[in-house]
Amino acid sequence: MAVQPWGDQGHGMAKPPASVPPVPGMPPAAPPHGAMPHAAPPHVAMPQSAMRAATADRERTVDVLKAAFAEGRLSAAEYGDRFDAASTAQTYGQLARLVADLPSGPMVAPQMMAPMMAGPVAVPVPPTFLAPPPARRTNALAVTSLVLGLLCVPTGGMLGVPAVITGHIGRRQAAERNEDGDGMAVTGIVFGWLSIAFWALILTTAVLFG
Repeated sequence: MAVQPWGDQGHGMAKPPASVPPVPGMPPAAPPHGAMPHAAPPHVAMPQSAMRAATADRERTVDVLKAAFAEGRLSAAEYGDRFDAASTAQTYGQLARLVADLPSGPMVAPQMMAPMMAGPVAVPVPPTFLAPPPARRTNALAVTSLVLGLLCVPTGGMLGVPAVITGHIGRRQAAERNEDGDGMAVTGIVFGWLSIAFWALILTTAVLFG
């Protein structure tokens, strides 16, 4: 009787196997009289095939068999035979043999062996141990423009022209040198032009009504 993938079939209560699972390195035993030779695909050799499998490995193999049966890749008899073999498999090689002809299979190598097989693995350094990025410098002329622009108020706008000049030069230098201070330069330029406009208004009024 074939085991259905949607039934209650805990691995601890799997039905007895129809035959003893094959041992890695030995040819599979001949099927009993009347049995169909479709229990599993040919044996797949791998370096870790003799390592003992865990319960989680058998569960992953059964999940692959369930998906293959639901997709029509395995018949009911094939699924039942492979389920029995997966439930009692003892090594990675026995599990890999059951899913070698299916799109996916279990992790056939222990996680502790994977880095040794793949070679050195670059482990990222936690951000805590990384050196902080270098701080960007602030352009000196941008700071000067900001100071001059703010001093335009108590000085009556007398520093407006220097604030505008240093502000424009500071913005250009900050862009070329990848420095901070663009906002400071813009503030100094705004205060400078306001001061210039204030004095221009005063002079124009004096000329017209003087």
